[in-house]
Amino acid sequence: MQLRGSAIVCATRPHGETAAIARLLTEEGGLVGAYVAGGRGRQLRPVLIPGNLVEADLRSKSEGQLPFARIELVESRGPWLSEPLHSAGIAWVTALAAAALPERQPFPALYQALAAVLDAICAAPSARGWVMPLLSFEVLLLRELGYGVPVGRPADDDWGAILATFDRLGPELARYPLAERRGDVMGARVLLRERLARIHG
Repeated sequence: MQLRGSAIVCATRPHGETAAIARLLTEEGGLVGAYVAGGRGRQLRPVLIPGNLVEADLRSKSEGQLPFARIELVESRGPWLSEPLHSAGIAWVTALAAAALPERQPFPALYQALAAVLDAICAAPSARGWVMPLLSFEVLLLRELGYGVPVGRPADDDWGAILATFDRLGPELARYPLAERRGDVMGARVLLRERLARIHG
């Protein structure tokens, strides 16, 4: 495997004393797990934050081998992680992608949609500007994975209907793409819902 291009960091976990395993969503190669030497060190730890956009050079000698990754930061989401609502939104969409998508199966539309949601979370003045793109990403993910869910699009200015749609999609995500992992992953969505509820219609 040899792949170089933009990637979105979706999840990381420690590996050994200093390395990390990163799950990266790429447009061409889909979701790829990769070994990052020094991933827990001072230089790379802030680069491997879920939501960050990176330039990744992925290489492995065989298809079954975990690729090695060289990572360079392109855009950081770190400044928004101190904001509870922004942080919850970023945590949820990246956790969903990391848990639901199969390894090394390209979903270019989902890559583009996730990048757009993350941009919206960081650019919009309030959650009202990015909750609809987030819901659209969830619906697209369900459809791309073969779970067509008939969900109507609420009006952009109807906060009650938007939250109702949010609640309607939750069980579908738990039942289908997250059926085996819903406990730990859906917790991020529950936290996001609690914070969205504090916004008055």
